[in-house]
Amino acid sequence: MNEGMKKEGIEWIKAFAIGIIIFAFIRTFFFSNYIVEGESMMPTLENGNKLIVNKIGTHIGELHRFDVIVFHHSKEEDFVKRVIGLPGDKIEYNNDALYINGEKINEPYLEKFRKEAFGSTLTGDFNLMETAGAETVPEGKIFVLGDNRAKSWDSRHYGFVSVDQVVGKVNLRYWPIDEMDISF
Repeated sequence: MNEGMKKEGIEWIKAFAIGIIIFAFIRTFFFSNYIVEGESMMPTLENGNKLIVNKIGTHIGELHRFDVIVFHHSKEEDFVKRVIGLPGDKIEYNNDALYINGEKINEPYLEKFRKEAFGSTLTGDFNLMETAGAETVPEGKIFVLGDNRAKSWDSRHYGFVSVDQVVGKVNLRYWPIDEMDISF
């Protein structure tokens, strides 16, 4: 083997190694995969859907109402839910309608379930004091719900989620391929 081919081979190996390091760095600090387990986010997300989670911009000022997020519920479990309440928000459900700070808010992502429910209530009546023991969402916390309100274990059961627990925002559903979606 001549010296030129040997140098070219070493350069290819270096380029490949650098590529792997860059990929690992990006995956570790900027993006992550997540596989949906369960029915709590139906019909938006279904069991087995594969997601790309953007880890950038998960501080409190960069989270927005109705973002779909992944967060650490415990050391063993991550959950995917929808942000409903931000710090300072007063949350209430009355007659299957969401009220934030006294204003009725439309939830278009629930329309598919509303049509299938044939007039049944999707979300039972509650307020923050009843479910989380506070009038408003505290600083550094968020209030989250699953879209499948009847089958979701969410902030109505375990209270507020600390922003420090948030892994990131869901940016892309890439599996199943025929349901690929970036509208989160």
